[in-house]
Amino acid sequence: MREIKDLKRMERIRRIAARFRIRSLSGQEMLFLARCLAVVSVVRLALTLSSYNRVRGLITRLDARRDAGIADLRRVAWGVAAAARLVPGASCLTQALAGQYLLARQGNASKISIGIERGTGSELRAHAWLMSGNHIVLGGSINGFTHLVDHGS
Repeated sequence: MREIKDLKRMERIRRIAARFRIRSLSGQEMLFLARCLAVVSVVRLALTLSSYNRVRGLITRLDARRDAGIADLRRVAWGVAAAARLVPGASCLTQALAGQYLLARQGNASKISIGIERGTGSELRAHAWLMSGNHIVLGGSINGFTHLVDHGS
């Protein structure tokens, strides 16, 4: 009984902390987070209703040739990761495509790398990363994965 009360109390604390983090954002950060939420949601829906190649084709139509600055990369990584926590089923591929779209809208080039996890036996586990130059924007470390393909902007 005491454990249930402690769990409920911890959940309340988490909710309050989440509210304060959102309230501590500036107006620009709130708008960017809302935009990221919209983009992640639309990409998630598009991947559900259509194919990866079709969604990727729509994103790569944007003219993106510049190298992004580290501040832009961090901002996109933060916004997409935060938004993805609120969108059910927002996989690594959803996040990579959403991040690529946001960077491309700013004219910044990026590529999506897809690989499979090594040593999983008969089970195949794929993963996607968003890369810009030599920087991993979204998707975490590439260690433990075999690279399959890159899809650039």
